[in-house]
Amino acid sequence: MLDIVETKAARRPAKVAVLLRSLVLVSALALGACASDKDDLALDDTPAEVLFNEGLALRNAGRLSDAGKKFSELDKLYPYSEYARKSLINLAFINFSLGRYPEAIAASERFTTLYPGSEDSAYALYIIGQSYFRQIPDVTRDQEQTEKALSALNELIRRYPDSEYTADAKSKVLVAYDQLAGKEMQVGRYYLDRRNYIAAINRFKMVVINYQTTRHVEEALFRLTESYYALGVVNEAQTAAAVLGHNYPDSRWYKDAFALLKKGGYEPSENRGSWISRAFNSVKIL
Repeated sequence: MLDIVETKAARRPAKVAVLLRSLVLVSALALGACASDKDDLALDDTPAEVLFNEGLALRNAGRLSDAGKKFSELDKLYPYSEYARKSLINLAFINFSLGRYPEAIAASERFTTLYPGSEDSAYALYIIGQSYFRQIPDVTRDQEQTEKALSALNELIRRYPDSEYTADAKSKVLVAYDQLAGKEMQVGRYYLDRRNYIAAINRFKMVVINYQTTRHVEEALFRLTESYYALGVVNEAQTAAAVLGHNYPDSRWYKDAFALLKKGGYEPSENRGSWISRAFNSVKIL
């Protein structure tokens, strides 16, 4: 019995030591938490101007990811402030520069929503258009990104015709139109190869009506000549060839259209009541 009592007594210092170590650990954690809270409070107390200038310094030093974090922090701590507005447009620029196009679009769209009257709204629209433009896929794929690029760039041109970004936006609009026309031609040729002439005509018609400023319109007129001729609608085939020859007399597509009609004993002849003739009479150059 004495041995048992002595053993228990011997264990008491060990238990006390464990308890003391636990208390020390809890105290350390509490102090760490207090220090962390203090750091957070210190960050919260950092003036917006200081955070913004730190972000600018990081951006100018090429540390774009770090700058983006700084601007994001400022936006959270001082929402709707003047520095939050400046930080948001910087975030759009940084994300675009880093190839983070969805993030660049989101920041720019938020900017145009919150600050529609800002002098930087034109730049925000430009970033949106540029971000979609950079994501334009191969002509064989879906062209949703191309259409979104066109929408943003055309809005920039419409709302800010004198902006420093408008000239570049116009040049990119022409490229986007050419891309969409190329898609229509690709689908039209697919139908033409399968002798689905009506479906093919509808695609080539889209090019002639909507994309006359593109390089695809010459081939579209020839394909219309070819499709209408195959259907036996000779007057429309003659009109397509005549409009092609009038507007692009040196085109190889006109030579092919002329040869096709000549083979059947016909020649180009414009019917001014045709939709093809009316389409070219109403052409608008961007």
